[in-house]
Amino acid sequence: MGNRFVHVELATTDVAKAKGFYQSLFDWTLNDVEMGGGMTYTLIRVGEGTGGGMMKHPMPGAPSMWLAYVNVDDVKAATAKARTLGATVVRDVTDVMDEGAFSIIADPTGAMLGLWQSKKK
Repeated sequence: MGNRFVHVELATTDVAKAKGFYQSLFDWTLNDVEMGGGMTYTLIRVGEGTGGGMMKHPMPGAPSMWLAYVNVDDVKAATAKARTLGATVVRDVTDVMDEGAFSIIADPTGAMLGLWQSKKK
């Protein structure tokens, strides 16, 4: 099946508290990665299945939330297509170091979804 879920991300108001909670609740491995500019991203390794990450919420005052990402072959084209189908582009296509690129859309009902294109084949 194409366009599978490939990453789940927590944007949280308190990274330390979230890390403590999820490490106690689940058997996840959490690894911090320095992203530059003072940003740390915590990779979540779950063993088999879809992993993810967590970070300090980039929007001050916004509540903590989970966001799922779907794999696409061309993130620019998928973002443009979503827009023509009535989605709002919350975050336009953004490169992530040498890993790939993502965008975040809100579907016509307001539900948010991430689109991900990996540079690794």
